Amino acid sequence: MKTTEVYILGGFLGSGKTTLLRNILKQESEAGRKVAVLLNELGSVSVDSGLIGDDVPLKELFDGCICCTIQDKLEVQLHELLTENDLEAVYIETTGAAHPVEVLDGIMSPLFAKNLEYKGIITVVDLLRWRDRDELSPQLRQLLAEQIHHADFILLNKADLVSEMEASQLIYSIQGLNPEAVCLLTEYAAVSLISLQQMQRKQHKVHQKLDVQSHLHLTAVVHTFEGAVAQTDFEDWLRALPETVYRMKGYISFTHSQYPHLFQYSYGMPMYMNEMIKMPLNIVIIGEKLDKEMMISQLKALEATAAH
Repeated sequence: MKTTEVYILGGFLGSGKTTLLRNILKQESEAGRKVAVLLNELGSVSVDSGLIGDDVPLKELFDGCICCTIQDKLEVQLHELLTENDLEAVYIETTGAAHPVEVLDGIMSPLFAKNLEYKGIITVVDLLRWRDRDELSPQLRQLLAEQIHHADFILLNKADLVSEMEASQLIYSIQGLNPEAVCLLTEYAAVSLISLQQMQRKQHKVHQKLDVQSHLHLTAVVHTFEGAVAQTDFEDWLRALPETVYRMKGYISFTHSQYPHLFQYSYGMPMYMNEMIKMPLNIVIIGEKLDKEMMISQLKALEATAAH
């Protein structure tokens, strides 16, 4: 089954995400790869779609953030992009006010997560804004820090506008928040596609089985259930999860019910809704530093127990 790569472009308003997107699309086109773009604007006027070539499939989301008000719309649009085009990659440009965990949660739908290969978050940081971050409100400072903390690749943009001395101090403070990300100083968000693709490979040289997922800050684990599980066993499993599991969603078949349940989990709280039709029994687990192999084997064990 063919999978489509998914990249999330994050960063604060005005940091240079759209410039980065244009740079990437130009290189993707030169490489002959078929890619699509999902733009998420706050407000209902599109400013960026005109900058993207006519040959690139584009969906736009208005009036709200990927993470809260338009999650259902996002699912529909992403599904359309994937079914209408034979894509090698989708680039999702988020609003500057989006939190990375919410965005990943928004795009990993249990309906098509199996077809996606999540490649990571590229965050663009405006060095001037980061330098003057003390002038921002505490909430915005926190959001900026979160965007940096969850990134896999950080572009320290507008490097031409600060001195070398300042740049090295700013890099030091950013690496303190996220020592594992690849950091690159850029002007006009100029970065080669090769280096973005290599950020994955660089850390793929795996010696221990456990480190398979360490190259991505946020992990999306997708599991397909073969059959039903007992709800009490499943809830015991939930209670034993590490705190670094932020979100879960999917369809689960419980032994006591004819139809699957839609299951959602956020901040430690599970929610179940009865579905009246058969759905694909996929579950998506989102978190940091998750042991994918272990989680999947635990879920398989729940099914094996229920089958006896």
